[in-house]
Amino acid sequence: MLVQLSIRDIVLIERLELDLGGGLSVLTGETGAGKSILLDSLSLALGARGDGSLVRHGQESGQVIAVFDVGMDHPVRLLLRDNDLDDEGDLIFRRMQSADGRTRAFINDQSVSVQLMRQAGRLLVEIHGQHDERALIDTDGHRRLLDAFGGLSADVEAVGALHRAWRDAERRLKKHRAQIEEAEREADFLRASVEELQALSPVDGEEDELAERRATMMKSERIAGDITEALEFLNGNASPVPMIASLVRRLERKSHEAPGLLENTVNLLDSALEQLSNAQMEVEAALERAAFDPQELERVEERLFALRGAARKYNVPVTELPALAERMVGDLEELDAGEAKLEALTAEAAAAEKAFYDKARALSGDRGRAAEQLSAAVMAELPALKLERARFAAVVTNDDGNAGPEGIDTVSFEVQTNPGTRPGPIMKVASGGELSRFLLALKVALADKGSAPTLVFDEIDTGVGGAVADAIGQRLRRLAENVQVLSVTHAPQVAARAKGHYLISKASNGKKGKDDTVATRVAVIGPEERQEEIARMLAGAKVTAEARAAAAKLLSGDS
Repeated sequence: MLVQLSIRDIVLIERLELDLGGGLSVLTGETGAGKSILLDSLSLALGARGDGSLVRHGQESGQVIAVFDVGMDHPVRLLLRDNDLDDEGDLIFRRMQSADGRTRAFINDQSVSVQLMRQAGRLLVEIHGQHDERALIDTDGHRRLLDAFGGLSADVEAVGALHRAWRDAERRLKKHRAQIEEAEREADFLRASVEELQALSPVDGEEDELAERRATMMKSERIAGDITEALEFLNGNASPVPMIASLVRRLERKSHEAPGLLENTVNLLDSALEQLSNAQMEVEAALERAAFDPQELERVEERLFALRGAARKYNVPVTELPALAERMVGDLEELDAGEAKLEALTAEAAAAEKAFYDKARALSGDRGRAAEQLSAAVMAELPALKLERARFAAVVTNDDGNAGPEGIDTVSFEVQTNPGTRPGPIMKVASGGELSRFLLALKVALADKGSAPTLVFDEIDTGVGGAVADAIGQRLRRLAENVQVLSVTHAPQVAARAKGHYLISKASNGKKGKDDTVATRVAVIGPEERQEEIARMLAGAKVTAEARAAAAKLLSGDS
């Protein structure tokens, strides 16, 4: 619940510290005292739209702080944790409003967006008035209230899970069908490509090996002519070997005629002949090593050019051709197996759809029964609120074409204010005063279900008096047994039912001239002051003894 409200420099409020308790508390005061300012300040702390005009005249900024004490399992704490915010202890909402229109929001001293503050605020406080539409205009809100009343939240979550499963199955089916359609459009190209790549049979590292072999053969082709020419010189008609051999033989025959003269020459010439012979054999061996098959070079080049041509065609490096071939084979296999998978996914989506609709229709039946019970509970509250001729109905309309995470139902609150008139949506049929009483009856019927822990009612008793006002007071007090209720009221019958009473007044600072300012004050009043305030509410400007007696009677509960 809301345990403290601190306001500084907002409109007529200079500085205000307000401690609040549980049960029913009322705020009273003369018209223009500043009751609406108090509620505007609270709304600002809950994420309402800021405005520089809210800042007290002459100040640069204003501030509102609202402190809440809620259970550790309250949904607002989960929301804060999901947004990486501290949620330990009391929850402190602080809103800074600058006169230039800028605004800043904090939760537990951590800066947050106004949107998050508003989202969290809605989980903590509901503010209702004669012209408030938030609780009753939104049919999604009607459905949530009905589900809370009927205890159907777990069933709604189950329906939501089945709806997500169905949608996921539909997305998978749609995606696979699109893939098949796309593959079928490219099937001819894909099959031709697979055949081409399978015929080509590219191997990892093949390009480098072929390029190296081709380079070697081309180099050999260039040097083979020189080696052949060297071999022809050593073996041909111009070879020096026969001449040297003949010369050696002649010198050997002459060497005995001049001992010691020719021996070294003959030995050197013999060595030269031996070296020439070795050179001849080495040149022959080199020529043999350099030999290659021109047809093999042609085959190597054709293979290399085929690989590189395929790489250009499919816009991949040659090294990726083997992987591309595997992928294309896989795509072709998937295409061939796609129809079977399509049938399986279609069956899966159909099963998920059936599971959703089975659960959604069961939920629809439960909602119908809960709607009857809620309608009866609200109707039971109407006579005392002088709406005895009115009719209230929670109408559940189901439509399979309206499927969503919450099921197939649309829930609307409809009323008939007078016999003979046509029932219609509550926001269109009920007047302002009737609307506030319907809202109160609905809130009492819901008790603590589907409600924020703090409810604020802004002058919902306007235009009623006597027994109706007393009935409103009774129901507000009954409602306050489950949640904290704050009511801005002009009805003494309502004020008398409260546990806490806050008097709002407006006073001057006492200075004369241009420094004279007016400020709103809020004071907790005790039994005697409370009786005097209720007497004022009964009598008006002049409080009489009769009014005081009537006030005492109201406070005693003997009304």
